[in-house]
Amino acid sequence: MRDLARLLTAQGPLNWEVARQLAAWTATEGQTEANPDPIARMRTEELLRVADMYAGEATGLPTSRRGWLALRCVTRAEWASTTLSAWKDILTRLASSLSPAGEAPAPTGEASPMDQLLGNLPQVIGPLVLGAQAGTMVGHLANRAMGQYDLPMPAPISDELMAIPAAVDGFAAEWGLAPDDARMYVCLRDVVYHAVLSRPHVAAFLQEHLFAYAGAFHVPMDAIEQRLSGLDPTDPMSFQQSLGDPEAFLGDIQSDQQRRLLVPSRAFLTVLSGYADYFIDKVGQRLVGTYSLVSEAFRRRRLEEGPGQRVMGRLLGIEVDQAMVEKGHAFVTGVVERAGEEGLARLWTAAPNLPTPAEVDAPGLWLARIDLVG
Repeated sequence: MRDLARLLTAQGPLNWEVARQLAAWTATEGQTEANPDPIARMRTEELLRVADMYAGEATGLPTSRRGWLALRCVTRAEWASTTLSAWKDILTRLASSLSPAGEAPAPTGEASPMDQLLGNLPQVIGPLVLGAQAGTMVGHLANRAMGQYDLPMPAPISDELMAIPAAVDGFAAEWGLAPDDARMYVCLRDVVYHAVLSRPHVAAFLQEHLFAYAGAFHVPMDAIEQRLSGLDPTDPMSFQQSLGDPEAFLGDIQSDQQRRLLVPSRAFLTVLSGYADYFIDKVGQRLVGTYSLVSEAFRRRRLEEGPGQRVMGRLLGIEVDQAMVEKGHAFVTGVVERAGEEGLARLWTAAPNLPTPAEVDAPGLWLARIDLVG
């Protein structure tokens, strides 16, 4: 009980120990993982180099900051741990906005850890819930992830992209695809997303949205306390049972301000999705002999997104649904028809060139604004 009390009174707005433990457990479903297969790792590294070269040529964008991309093959648990660390700033900002207001009363005399826990219960609830929710959602995402950009989050500064060979090969086997074809698709997807999201003004736009959205949460503490009513401090599994429904939790806390913030960010994500799909298809058709089968399998997989993608996307304001995918395709098609790929290349040259929500619905307006057509 003393150790549990110390765990629950961990410093900071988000309980990272709870987050790490639940992320690893959820990612692996409690099972032991084997290390990435060396042959799959070497083959994926080779395919990444090919995807890097062809995608860079097709988009005209630099695909990395230093001149080349590196690959890091990981297990699901490693993906979850690395992702939690990479998203620490935004998750901390999120947790800070959800933390109960006010300071805990000063302790009098010598207090035991359990006295401190019970005396500071309002200050414990926020970090505990956010730690559990963050860990569960990242774990769900890791359980389904294949590479770096299963969610369109900011690019890693290192130009090192993660891949989960076991997940890619498992998906290929499930759909009857050649493993190399599935690996190439994931490599192409991640290279194209990385090329766009690593551009400074694009990264700044996305980062600003993430922090503004995270800071706009408002949490009703009575709703969270009700969720904790079934928590048994002596049973770690009760944390999963009481706090393991991120979708229900999210419905309690999204604010009107966040819904307003989603308007420009959804426009950006719509265009990003359409742009990435356009070049993945263009390059993939050249490099993958069974591309039509591979792209259809991945398209269906995206339509059947798992709870990690869906809920984390909603929590951070970066969810991409099918309507956005279709609208992004229409926008890109409209631009190419009017101004060719040269017009499309102007999307990411400067911050003012990012389309507004109205322009996403009317690509001709966007072209007119950036002086490509009259």
